[in-house]
Amino acid sequence: MAVFLGNGVQLSVNSINLSEFVKSVTLNQTFDTIDVSAMGAVGHSQIAGLENSTITIEFMADFATSKVNQTINGATAGNGLVGSTTAVKVIPKAGTAGADNPLYTATCLVIEWPQVYNVTELASVSVTWPVNGGIVKTITGTV
Repeated sequence: MAVFLGNGVQLSVNSINLSEFVKSVTLNQTFDTIDVSAMGAVGHSQIAGLENSTITIEFMADFATSKVNQTINGATAGNGLVGSTTAVKVIPKAGTAGADNPLYTATCLVIEWPQVYNVTELASVSVTWPVNGGIVKTITGTV
C-alpha cells in the first residue's frame, strides 16, 4: 500500500494552475439512487442513476493578475467564471498523472464565489461546485 501526504495536490481551474492557493479539495463522486423494488420484496432494491457529483475547494484569496480572484471572479465585473461552466483538473500528487497518480477532470458550474474576510483568519474562499456530466479519471495528463 502506497500512502502519501496530501500536500502535493495540483489543481487547475480554466487551465490556470492554482495549486499554490489551494488549502483543500474534495471530489465528492455520488450517484442518484433509483428504487427498483418489486412487489413482494421484503426490502428495498436500488440501482445507481445519474452521477450527481460536486467538487469542494478551499482557496486562499489572492487578487494578483492570473491568480485566484481574477481567474474565477474576473478582473472587473462581468468577466469572470461565476455563473458559467469551466474545466477543473485535480492530480493527488505533484507531477504528471500515472497509474498511481490519477488525473481527475470535470466540467463544473461555478455557482458561487463567497469571499470571507475575518480579522483573525486568513482571507479565503470555500466553494462547492456541481459537476456537469461526471468526474473523469485518467492516468495520463497534467493540470
